[in-house]
Amino acid sequence: MAQPVLDFWFDFASTYSYPSAMRIRPLAEAAGVDIRFRPFLLGPIFKAQGWETSPFNLYPAKGRHMWRDLERLCTDLSLPFVRPDPFPQNSLLAARVALAVPETKREDICRAIFRVQFAEGRRIDQPDTMGTILTGLDIDPAALLAAARSDAIKDSLRAATTEAQRLGIFGAPTFITAGSELFWGNDRLERALAWAQCGV
Repeated sequence: MAQPVLDFWFDFASTYSYPSAMRIRPLAEAAGVDIRFRPFLLGPIFKAQGWETSPFNLYPAKGRHMWRDLERLCTDLSLPFVRPDPFPQNSLLAARVALAVPETKREDICRAIFRVQFAEGRRIDQPDTMGTILTGLDIDPAALLAAARSDAIKDSLRAATTEAQRLGIFGAPTFITAGSELFWGNDRLERALAWAQCGV
């Protein structure tokens, strides 16, 4: 019987996607669930709702709570945390890079991108940052960055974002089972894995 699958949809600028990305693999392995990392862009989805920036910026009280909550969460998980500046960061380049790498390296590069942004406070919209990450994964940065700028990768990212909208995704992280059950938020990861185990 095929291993159950859970799609992990995220935007690299998403704060709560950081802890999800860093903890999802061991939890999934324990549950016997395969994880597919699915980067997309939240910007077009927010714009469709009339938002020009993150709701955490639009609603200051919500934003203040989120930052403190994320600090507590990262402390609980022993994850280093640095508040990104600016927030949200432009995640276009990072998403294209993640889609351009070989499938076998995708999880590694996704976690590395989250790490440099939320643990080291670096800008993920900078080619130099991406180059450093790629070099650390033994990937030729010049060739990969060129691939990330190709029409094929641009189209792949547009298609991923369109698919996220079709699925009803409105925020990140979002987890979707093979049976199209949607779970939103880092705190729903375990529940999503339990549903995925059942094949629904």
